[in-house]
Amino acid sequence: MTYEIRPVGVVESPLADRASAPKQGVEGAPEAWLSFDPAVAEGLGDLAVGDDVFVLTWLHLADRSVLAVHPRDDPRRPLTGVFSTRSADRPNPVGLHRVRVLAVEGLRVRVSGLEAVDGTPIVDVKPVLDATR
Repeated sequence: MTYEIRPVGVVESPLADRASAPKQGVEGAPEAWLSFDPAVAEGLGDLAVGDDVFVLTWLHLADRSVLAVHPRDDPRRPLTGVFSTRSADRPNPVGLHRVRVLAVEGLRVRVSGLEAVDGTPIVDVKPVLDATR
């Protein structure tokens, strides 16, 4: 069985390749723009500066054949199944990034601390829920 995922946008980032990207956003990832397809414009209607959101991406540069990795690419650490790690290399390379909205300008949303490289497809955006939502 297969499923279709249609990207809703693309990441615009100063990070040009995987080697230059931090492992996690809190490890010095830069601000980046999320650039959305006009077909999903209505979905951006309630995003606001200060919102914390999860950005789901398709890690298009990942190796989908990998099932075990040395965590954080450290060969001194034992091989670990990818479903117990945050490795980008995995059968379905969905990225999960918690970011804060810094600006909303039409079809573009500026976010903090996104470790995805330039050109990474955006699959979805979801709010970070707290006890009041």
